[in-house]
Amino acid sequence: MSARNPERVAVIGASENPGRYSHRALVMLREHGHQVVPVHPKLATIEGLPVAPDIASIEGPVDTVTMYVGPQISSGLADALIALKPRRVIFNPGAENPALAAKLSTAGITCEDACTLVLLRTGAF
Repeated sequence: MSARNPERVAVIGASENPGRYSHRALVMLREHGHQVVPVHPKLATIEGLPVAPDIASIEGPVDTVTMYVGPQISSGLADALIALKPRRVIFNPGAENPALAAKLSTAGITCEDACTLVLLRTGAF
């Protein structure tokens, strides 16, 4: 399956554990033809992809950021996300952060509380 409009997607909180939703999203994003940039401070690779240790280490543009970390972590990411300038940020279930979403929206970044897996499965990604 390939995406109608392939995107470059950063997965914040990417996991090498196949049972984690962030891992499932990484795999499904690739299956749908998107370029995936996993982000995790302690991992070097996931599914053969190089992992960025933080948002500031991502080189090049990113269309979408999909969040798999809770507010205790994501609240400190506002400046890095604004500097990255993605078109949108998806807050997956459990990762919702209204205060961060408000800051990002003010900076012109679209935010949505949604499940990346559901968006992909339904063709709404």
